[in-house]
Amino acid sequence: QVQFVESGGGLVQPGGSLRLSCTTSGSIFSSTTTGWYRQSPGDTHEWVASITPGGMTYLANSVKGRFAISRVTALNMINLQMNSLQPEDTAVYYCNIVPFNGNEWGQGTQVTVSL
Repeated sequence: QVQFVESGGGLVQPGGSLRLSCTTSGSIFSSTTTGWYRQSPGDTHEWVASITPGGMTYLANSVKGRFAISRVTALNMINLQMNSLQPEDTAVYYCNIVPFNGNEWGQGTQVTVSL
């Protein structure tokens, strides 16, 4: 099992921005496609964005043009820059392997978009 630690969430007004970070102790970000998921109350985990070992990035249609995923290899970290946030982006955000393979979920980081 790979343990991921997410951070950077918070409360932001509609139209605002947040930058989430995910770290792990190993170098999995350089060898495996990883990314971000989110979960709203009562829903299953929804894939949001992913980045391949080669640096190709993919975004869900719902966040294209607003979110961007990046990797800082030296820090064993991936980031999710979220701009133009909307109330429907409210969720707990997690990073994990993509596609999900049963690896444990971390604690996630709460993002709340509200006035």
